[in-house]
Amino acid sequence: MIDYNELQKLLNYEFIDAGLLRQALTHRSYGKPNNERLEFLGDGILDYVIALNLYQIYPDLSEGELSKMRANLVNQDGLVEIADQLDLGRYLFLGDGELKSGGRSRPSILADTLEALFAAITLDSGFEKSRKVIERLFYYPIREQQNTRTKDYKTQLQEFIQAKRYRLPHYKIVSMTGPEHDMIFRIECEIEELNLHAYGEGKGKKQASQNAAQNMLAMLEENQNND
Repeated sequence: MIDYNELQKLLNYEFIDAGLLRQALTHRSYGKPNNERLEFLGDGILDYVIALNLYQIYPDLSEGELSKMRANLVNQDGLVEIADQLDLGRYLFLGDGELKSGGRSRPSILADTLEALFAAITLDSGFEKSRKVIERLFYYPIREQQNTRTKDYKTQLQEFIQAKRYRLPHYKIVSMTGPEHDMIFRIECEIEELNLHAYGEGKGKKQASQNAAQNMLAMLEENQNND
């Protein structure tokens, strides 16, 4: 029998109905009941809570800026970073095929499961409980948005590449080092037409990708200055 105590401690929430928790952690490959419907509900709950927090914390920002911030937070990379902090992969109920193909670390599965968890908490104890869980997990990412919104290197690089009519940069994980709860990712950013490769490291794929894009931008600037 799986011990959920550590997960519930990290969530700072203890389920009344353990069946809801199990369902949230059950992928469709395992059978029914699974977390597909919960993921649908959790997606809407998460969107609302993040939007509400951004609206309240950043009163001077436009609708477009708030939308961009929310997109930076509520995406697969952002959700997987939170899921990794919770070590969510170890608790998943997966079918044999998914288990053999690395389902415990598959980004789409982790992101969907996290959203399903938020829905399960809402059904277990109400919206206010899930709101508090989400706000605590996203406390630092939400507040880091103000510091990074003018430094979105991936966006800057994409705009530069599109202006030159090159194909978009390709990102891939080169290595992952360290313990599972504190893993350092190394990511390569490649611009194929220019035969350029830049690398970045960070605690999470999102941060490592941003650092790789920043290094690529510096490389492109240096090449321009040398022309």
